[in-house]
Amino acid sequence: MGCFKCCLSEERISRKSLKKSIKEYNDARTLASFANISFKTDSSRKRYIAEEIRQIGKGNISADIFTFRDLNTATKNFNHENLIGEGGFGRVYKGIIQKTNQVVAVKQLDRNGFQGNREFLVEVLMLSLLHHPNLVSLVGYCADGDQRILVYEYMINGSLEDHLLELAPDKKPLDWNTRMKIAEGAARGLEYLHESANPPVIYRDFKASNVLLDENFNPKLSDFGLAKLGPTGDKTHVSTRVMGTYGYCAPEYALTGQLTAKSDVYSFGVVFLELITGRRVIDNSRPSEEQNLVSWATPLFKDRRKFTLMADPLLQGNYPLKGLYQALAVAAMCLQEEASTRPLMSDVVTALEFLAVHNDAAEERAVDDDDIKKPCPDSDSD
Repeated sequence: MGCFKCCLSEERISRKSLKKSIKEYNDARTLASFANISFKTDSSRKRYIAEEIRQIGKGNISADIFTFRDLNTATKNFNHENLIGEGGFGRVYKGIIQKTNQVVAVKQLDRNGFQGNREFLVEVLMLSLLHHPNLVSLVGYCADGDQRILVYEYMINGSLEDHLLELAPDKKPLDWNTRMKIAEGAARGLEYLHESANPPVIYRDFKASNVLLDENFNPKLSDFGLAKLGPTGDKTHVSTRVMGTYGYCAPEYALTGQLTAKSDVYSFGVVFLELITGRRVIDNSRPSEEQNLVSWATPLFKDRRKFTLMADPLLQGNYPLKGLYQALAVAAMCLQEEASTRPLMSDVVTALEFLAVHNDAAEERAVDDDDIKKPCPDSDSD
């Protein structure tokens, strides 16, 4: 924990207010009861998705229910000109809800893909029962026939991946302050899931493409189809099949299927390292020794003289050197091989708050050697 303290202020910021039960619904047991629901198909009952949501949500689901016709109209017959994203889950279209004139993002799940009824239900319930400025808002959903469609608030700046890892020639690279702002906001979203939700929620699919950005580049986590309710009582982990995206999964989860909140902390460390370096976690276009971002960075963490080699060249040196050191210290701690030595997300948020406060753009690049300690990957953060 010693090297991680270099990123924390002397007076630890109290986080008691973040321990409160979710305000948006009166009975916190709603989410707890969700933990015991089996999503295995029961063909004998043939229960409709809407009925499942009504019963599990116990009347607390505020999302609108749209017909397929509503969303067909909103997206102009799912016109390709309105397509704003595409992945293994299906396609996302920009649309306008006629009744309210609200601009939305309409995600039409691939009926042949892995994301079936279970993931659809998880997404609707999670985003209906959990509310935070750094989580994307669910406007509504459609479950007509075999259609599974989710409707979100529209995020005008797309995903972090669009601005960091797939930068179009006409786009300016993110500056250092914006990168730290995005990191802090995303960390707050994870902190809320881990430490305010009751029971806690493990996001399980934290990556750059799932961090959406509004007009002011405030980040919001999206895609909750793989989220799991965390361990409760004396349980230390949730055992589940390994899901997520290669490169972002924590090593212990990938090997054993044992999922904890510290698995999300590792994934955050990967994305934070992407923010600092401008490199993809897996990039086969690079030399073999640089294709895996974490493997490339791990030895560099141990030599502060090489820290500047890790900064994104697109920053052109426009970053505070001390801020770079501190950011890499946070990333190194999140990427610890042993889950128990990684910090809590509340510690990460505190460190990033400290980093933002002291991230003076006028700071000179020359920094006293005694001002900051280099990351120490073998230290214990608990």
